[in-house]
Amino acid sequence: MNVRELHARAVTRRYFLRQSQAGLGGITLASLLAGAERHPAGAAEPGPGRRGSNPLAVRSPQFAPRAKAVIYLHLSGAPPQLDLYDYKPKLVQLHMQDCPKELLENQRFAFIKGVPKMLGTPHKFYQRGRSGSWFTELLPNLAHHSDDIAFIKSMFTDQFNHAPAELFLYTGSPRSGGAAMGSWITYGLGSESQDLPGFVVLISGGTDPTGGKALWSTGFLPGVYQGVQCRTTGEPILYVNNPKGLDREARRHSLDALRKLNELELEQFGDPETLTRIEQYELAFRMQMSVPDAMDIAKEPAAIREAYGAQPGAASFANNCLLARRLIERGVRYVQLYDWGWDMHGTAPDNDLVTGLPRKCRDIDGPISALLGDLKARGLFEDTLVICGGEFGRTPMNEARGGSKYLGRDHHPHCFTIWLAGGGIKGGVTHGATDELGYFITEGKTTIHDLQATILHLLGLDPWKHAHRFQGLDQRLIGPTGEAVVRKEILS
Repeated sequence: MNVRELHARAVTRRYFLRQSQAGLGGITLASLLAGAERHPAGAAEPGPGRRGSNPLAVRSPQFAPRAKAVIYLHLSGAPPQLDLYDYKPKLVQLHMQDCPKELLENQRFAFIKGVPKMLGTPHKFYQRGRSGSWFTELLPNLAHHSDDIAFIKSMFTDQFNHAPAELFLYTGSPRSGGAAMGSWITYGLGSESQDLPGFVVLISGGTDPTGGKALWSTGFLPGVYQGVQCRTTGEPILYVNNPKGLDREARRHSLDALRKLNELELEQFGDPETLTRIEQYELAFRMQMSVPDAMDIAKEPAAIREAYGAQPGAASFANNCLLARRLIERGVRYVQLYDWGWDMHGTAPDNDLVTGLPRKCRDIDGPISALLGDLKARGLFEDTLVICGGEFGRTPMNEARGGSKYLGRDHHPHCFTIWLAGGGIKGGVTHGATDELGYFITEGKTTIHDLQATILHLLGLDPWKHAHRFQGLDQRLIGPTGEAVVRKEILS
């Protein structure tokens, strides 16, 4: 490659216009053309804005929102809806009888072989509240909030492996490379907290969800909207603290010098990721002071910690629920909790419906109940959308992999349950239904894109107009074709 070719590649539009002494009309035309390319008709304006603006600054929604923030509680591994919320007396009657042939024809399963036995829930169910919503006996505390919760019992996905199903749920695509829901939301709305990340991820259960860190990736959106994983043990955020021998004043001087260098690069090449880099360095500097305070649950009254079951320094779902409330009240836009351990196949005691499921329910029952009550007490419930569920459902048949005597259920994409509460949600309602065996949806089929569209709608973002131009398509959380329905049946 010769010197002239290298020079030509480095020439930016701004440099070309300056050198060619283009008139004001030419500059305006170039700006309009660039804008048309970046923001196709009907697409949302991009988060970063012009050079020098704060990409995480609060942005106006496209219409009046019902919620301002989101707490999404993901039970990674897919909890068995038939043992938690979707009670099927007929299935209990058919317990351990051969599965009807029609349920097996033209169906594929992850692990079930031959003719499985039907599996009625081993746990009792009760109706709770004025709504009469069904709850398992394993969730007695959550059941107290039955009239605040809207159930969608007709969720459907076309993915039955964990990672693709989680990616589909959170990025709108079963393949890596998409932008996470939290990234889309902060891209559209920014964050009310300028000293904390707009999108925070908290993990419990001992490991990341199966979909990995791609579940909070910014994808093709600017990197400043990346989800930031916070930890309850050790450093809350890795690599935010100053290196040894560097105090805060020296760090400030080094960042000022680095900012000037980045601004020169931005001026020369116009790469929006340079603006992202500048803002991320500045946010990291501010987080050195704000994150330790936000993550210190020891500052909470003992009664609050006891209600959640939280213990300072532990890596637990209970701690993460309390942290979610602390982050939301400090202006964080989107908090994502992942709790691993809900893959109830019945191959061992830890994933058996009789021993493993009650243990996991004890982990979440008190903390979620405390979170909902705490949000109410602090006046945050009406503005905060709380969502809870997994990535797909579980079969009404016993898996019995390898002749296992434990009770468990295989993956089932045809129907599952998710519930929502808080900002803009009509409490005490159930949308959709499944057949008497909990195998197929009989009414109100709700797709993953429908759920995503409903969440965006509640936040004041038009699911079809909230887009980003990439690879020649208007990319959306609900997919480039935009086939989705806002489920107004569950909206207040």
